[in-house]
Amino acid sequence: MEKLFAMAPQGAEGGGSMMGTLIMFGAIFLIFYFMIIRPQQKRAKEREKLLSGVQKGDKVITSGGMHGEVTGVEDKIVWIKVGDNTKIKFDKGAITAILNSDGTATQLDKK
Repeated sequence: MEKLFAMAPQGAEGGGSMMGTLIMFGAIFLIFYFMIIRPQQKRAKEREKLLSGVQKGDKVITSGGMHGEVTGVEDKIVWIKVGDNTKIKFDKGAITAILNSDGTATQLDKK
């Protein structure tokens, strides 16, 4: 019996497919970086900038939906007045929105 099919040389196509695979993985990484990682880092920086600017007298909304006025700011802690004689201690990260003087809210994305 004769051999009807010729075998392809082993080294000839192996190097090309390896390079193509590396290029494809590099392209996938770049797509993930520009579509997911970079925007997420940008939002995190913006959120941190807004939270660092929270000061006494700001009206805020917490993640639990509690509305109040900031009466004190420490390093990572804020004191929020929620009633006449009620002040509650919150972590700065619990603030989800800062109310502006015109009544609109500046949302802080957690995504």
